[in-house]
Amino acid sequence: MPNSFTNVYRFRIIFFSWWLVWMFVQFLVISSYGATAQQSMIDSMVCNILLAASCLLITNNMKFYLPKRERYWYVLIMSLVLSGIWLFVVKNSLKLIFRSDDTYLHFLDASIYIRYVIGFLMIGCMGIMSLLWYTLQEQQETNRRKEEAEQMTKDAELLKLRQQLQPHFLFNSLNSISALAGSQPEKARHMIQQLSDFLRGTLKRDEQQSVTLEDELHHLELYLDIEKVRFGQRLQTDIRIEETTKKLLIPSLLLQPIVENAIKYGLYDTIGEVMITLEAIEIEQQLQITITNPFDEETAVSSKGTGFGLASIYRRMFLLFARNDLLKTSKTNNIFTTILLIPQYKYESNHH
Repeated sequence: MPNSFTNVYRFRIIFFSWWLVWMFVQFLVISSYGATAQQSMIDSMVCNILLAASCLLITNNMKFYLPKRERYWYVLIMSLVLSGIWLFVVKNSLKLIFRSDDTYLHFLDASIYIRYVIGFLMIGCMGIMSLLWYTLQEQQETNRRKEEAEQMTKDAELLKLRQQLQPHFLFNSLNSISALAGSQPEKARHMIQQLSDFLRGTLKRDEQQSVTLEDELHHLELYLDIEKVRFGQRLQTDIRIEETTKKLLIPSLLLQPIVENAIKYGLYDTIGEVMITLEAIEIEQQLQITITNPFDEETAVSSKGTGFGLASIYRRMFLLFARNDLLKTSKTNNIFTTILLIPQYKYESNHH
C-alpha cells in the first residue's frame, strides 16, 4: 500500500508539472496573436483548468476500470468524446466572458479546430499514460501475489519435508527401543529419555528456518546419543569444526538425516566398529560440511532403503537456495562422502 500510494502521488506531481508548463506555453501562443495579457491569461486558465479536469477524469476512469482487449479503441473513443465536451464548455465559457469583444471572438472561432486537436492530443496522451501506468501497477501487483503464492507453496513443501523426516527417524528409534526392552530394559528406558529430549528440541525448532552451526551440532549430539545406545561401541564419531564456523547459519534440522544416512549405510550389515566423521570449514562465504562413512558396495546393493534422507535434503536445498549443486556425494575406496554447501550470502542479505 505505501508503495502504491507513493507511485500515484508521483504520477499526479508529474501531471501537475506538465499542466503548468502547457498553460504557460498557451499563454505565450495566444499573446503572440495579438491578444492582451488579460485575455491570454483568462483564455489559458479556462482552457487548461477544464483540460486538467478532463485529464483527471480519464485518469480516474482508468484507475477504476482498466480495459483489456479493447483498451486502445476505448482510449481513442474516450479522448474524442471528452475533447468534444471540453471544447464545447471552453468555447461557451469564453464567449460568455468576452461577449463584447468582437476581435477576440473572431480569434476564438478561427482557432476552434486547432484547439480541438490540441485538446484531443492532450487528453489522448493522458489516457495512454494512465493506461500504461495502471497496467504496470496491475502487473506488479499480480507478480507480487504470484511470488507470495510461490513462497507459500515452497514453505508448505519445506514444512512437509521436515515433518516427514521426524517420523522417519522416530520409527527407527521405536523399533530399537522395542528390541532393547526385553533384553536390556535399562538401555531402553535411557533411550526413551534421550528420544524425549530430542523430540522436545525438534518441536522447539520447528518454526526456525535457520540456526547457527553450533546449535545444529548440539541437536545432532542428542540424535547421536540415541544411536549410540542402539549400536553401542560399534558407532564412533569424530566431529571437527573450525572455530569461525560455529556462528555460521544453517537450515534447521538439516544434518540429522544426512548423519542418519551415513549410519544406515555404514553400520547396517556390519559387525565391526565404524567411524562417522563430520568436518565443517568456511570457504568463500560458504559453510562446507563434509560427512564420511565406510561403504560396502556389495551390502549396499542389497539394501532396501529408499534413500529418502538425502533426496529430501537435496530437494530442501533447492527450495531454499534455488541451486542444485549444494549437495554432492562420492564413493572412493569404500568411503562414502557427502559434501554439503550452505551459502552465507543469503543469510547476510536477510540480516542487513
